[in-house]
Amino acid sequence: MANAKLLSQYMDPLLSGHRSVCRDIVKSALREGIEPRRLYQELIWPAMARVEQLYRDDRINLAAEHMATRINRTVADHIQSSLDRRPAINRCILIACAAGEPEELSAQMCADLFEADGWDVFFLGGGVPEDEIVSLVGQIQPDVLLIFGSRPQDAPGVRALIDQVREINACPKMNIMVSGGVFNRASGLWKEVKADLFAETAAEALELAIEAPPRQVESRAPGAPKKRRRRRRPPLLAQVEGEC
Repeated sequence: MANAKLLSQYMDPLLSGHRSVCRDIVKSALREGIEPRRLYQELIWPAMARVEQLYRDDRINLAAEHMATRINRTVADHIQSSLDRRPAINRCILIACAAGEPEELSAQMCADLFEADGWDVFFLGGGVPEDEIVSLVGQIQPDVLLIFGSRPQDAPGVRALIDQVREINACPKMNIMVSGGVFNRASGLWKEVKADLFAETAAEALELAIEAPPRQVESRAPGAPKKRRRRRRPPLLAQVEGEC
């Protein structure tokens, strides 16, 4: 942790909506020499996760959750300008997310960190139709498609998007990674939505993306029809859908 005391100090003004206090805490941390990427990974990310958990537990209301999320986004924007930039590595990532402030903030933070690590980053945000995402995958041929979802109702949409990408073979060697609260809480859900990789944190996403080999393309005899499997709702995905 960059500083457990710093996180504790940050949470009170964050939950009470005091924007200037939160900004001052981060500015002071930067002046003291804490690396910007550590503040992303060890302050803003865990603060965001804590806000989400408090809201799910009905310990804060929607107003507090919205204020905290927007403050975190403002602070992340400030830190982003201080990130050190590494040389280009000739790797490409497309980042999408479900429609919602928490998902967009997680996705934005990862986009900033991947870009700082030398990746070519395409960041869509939320609310983009599945067919347009699939079309963009086909156009840019990324090494990784990263999808964020934090709520139970996000999981079926993530599964549908992955199904579309794979069915039309939009980018055969591309790995699909998922992240976000719903995948953190439901162990194994990432496998049921047919993702190749799962990252609980931004740091894990960066590590997995660079280390994972290209996806193995399923081979079949020339001219042979693609096998069609009867679709059914896996038990964990069905359970998550039931929470919607």
